Amino acid sequence: MKFLFLVPVAAVLAVFLLTNVAGQTSFAVNANGHPCSDLQKNSFEGGSLYFITSKRRTETNVRAQSCRPDNTISESADQETSSELSTAVASKDIWRSAANAQAQADQAQELAKKLANPIASLISFPFQNNFDFGMGPERKGYRYTLNIQPVIPFALTKKINVISRTILPVIAQKDVVGSSGQFGLGDTIQSFFFSPNKVKPFIWGVGPQFLIPTATNQYLGTQKFGMGPTFVILKQQKGWTYGALVNHTWSVFGKDSRAAVNSTFLQPFLAYTTKNAWTFTFNTESAYDWTGDTWNVPIHFQVSKLVKMGKQPVSVGIASRCWAASGPGGPQGCGFRLVFVPLFPAK
Repeated sequence: MKFLFLVPVAAVLAVFLLTNVAGQTSFAVNANGHPCSDLQKNSFEGGSLYFITSKRRTETNVRAQSCRPDNTISESADQETSSELSTAVASKDIWRSAANAQAQADQAQELAKKLANPIASLISFPFQNNFDFGMGPERKGYRYTLNIQPVIPFALTKKINVISRTILPVIAQKDVVGSSGQFGLGDTIQSFFFSPNKVKPFIWGVGPQFLIPTATNQYLGTQKFGMGPTFVILKQQKGWTYGALVNHTWSVFGKDSRAAVNSTFLQPFLAYTTKNAWTFTFNTESAYDWTGDTWNVPIHFQVSKLVKMGKQPVSVGIASRCWAASGPGGPQGCGFRLVFVPLFPAK
């Protein structure tokens, strides 16, 4: 009984504590049955919604949308939030689309530049169509040559790549030898370049070249097996590619009635690739026949574009093909070239 006087004291203390706590955070209940703090209710005053920290922006916004001093749902806050979210999503999508488009453009330019490099570490399968006119003894003949030219690189060591380049010609000609026509395979040229995988100060490769007598008609080939060295050197700076490919072939054995093969090939080249994967190329593919003492000098100006057919990247191009010099019965004037090159970049 002597402690009963403490009961009113405890009651007074309890009321005091509850009053202070309620003063710090008082809650209302909105129409959805969710509690609303004074902080949230006051934030609506003046018709504006304010957030205390950016870190809790989304959470506070969601909670505050449903809280007003009169316990009603704030439609304006809901619309504002939806607008902000829509704008943020749209901006992100636009940025992502622009980044993807730029990445694809950069990849296309890089592939086009690699294609301008004869010994790039890129698998390609060119189909080169050459049309020549003014041939034969009466200068009325023509020749169509489809050069099938697969290029396959592979790593020999960590520092050395080997690039296999094959040229298999399919030839159709008329009135080049007398008044007759021929169709079939020509002789195959097979080259192997051993190339360091560094690009500075320049790119180069050297190796053997073989002349393989695959011609299906005596007028379409040499009927000789030959071999010799081949060498390429080039530089790539920004969009420019310039250099030269040189080789020499001697016949080793073959049909005795046919002339010996003793030929030098010179191919200086200059190319420029734009940021949208257009490539402009100027070159010559000159050959000097030491046995016959004659030059064959076609000059090419080519325009090509890297495109995609479905998911397959390909290069398509057209070139003028004008003859500065040719041997007896060789092409005269200008022909043209069409190029179609499927590319197979590493995944």
